Amino acid sequence: MKNLSHKELLFRSEAIKILFQEGFISEKIHQSDIVEGQSSFNLLFFLSSNIILKAQDCGTKLSFKKNQYILHYSRAEGSAELWSENIEPLKYLHIQIDYEYIFNLINPDSDKENEETLERMIRNNYIFLHQQTPPFMTVEMHMILNEIISYSKKGMLRKLFIEAKIIKLLMLIFEQFGEKNTFRENPKIPSMIKKFVDENYHRNIKVEEIGNIIGINQNKIRKEFKAQYQMTVNNYIAELRMLKAKKLIINNDIMIKEIAIECGYEYVQNFTRAFKKKFGISPEKFRNE
Repeated sequence: MKNLSHKELLFRSEAIKILFQEGFISEKIHQSDIVEGQSSFNLLFFLSSNIILKAQDCGTKLSFKKNQYILHYSRAEGSAELWSENIEPLKYLHIQIDYEYIFNLINPDSDKENEETLERMIRNNYIFLHQQTPPFMTVEMHMILNEIISYSKKGMLRKLFIEAKIIKLLMLIFEQFGEKNTFRENPKIPSMIKKFVDENYHRNIKVEEIGNIIGINQNKIRKEFKAQYQMTVNNYIAELRMLKAKKLIINNDIMIKEIAIECGYEYVQNFTRAFKKKFGISPEKFRNE
């Protein structure tokens, strides 16, 4: 089978460049290169499993799981290699933003907090948000990426759309960073649980696992989460999965089985049952309407 690799330039302006890589491979290792411009902020969203990143200038090697991301500031132009030993396609989205654009957006001269935010970005404090572990994308982040990838309009509308989505992504990242710091200083159990679920709903997670990770009795998790959000943890997981499934189902290029796996269902029958219970219609009929 021929090795097929596709890197698409989704958007380019004076300040922003967006590249989408998706490659179908037949070899054991598939490799891609990324280039970071001088004085640029780089958002990398890893959309396939077990991606290895090696920075060519310093030889640093990092491993990323599916749906993790980093925000990295590059002072000088640099490059890195990305590869995966998995059979599935190497897939990621790279958003590069010039320093001046971020500077004008944050306006550090206007407020002390804004100044500190920009300083943290320059020092790369947003690469690993908690215990040296790359953060996972939230449901909202997933939706924004899908909207960026699928948006078809051109010209000024496209520019305004892309800039609005990037601003929203940055807001979500800052919120995620701030909440993780808050957890360390003043833990709030329901918020901690919700954040963990937001980042891991695509996996086969259970309340027992959540309790082991954050060190809280599972009965307390169930009780406090329901008291705060008026639904069980399992119901919240199901809601997130169906929200993502509804977004993905309109893309005819993605098989129903792939959507099921992406939304955390090991068996497509269970996914179909959950989708029909939520929306009153099967995924296939929903797609064809």
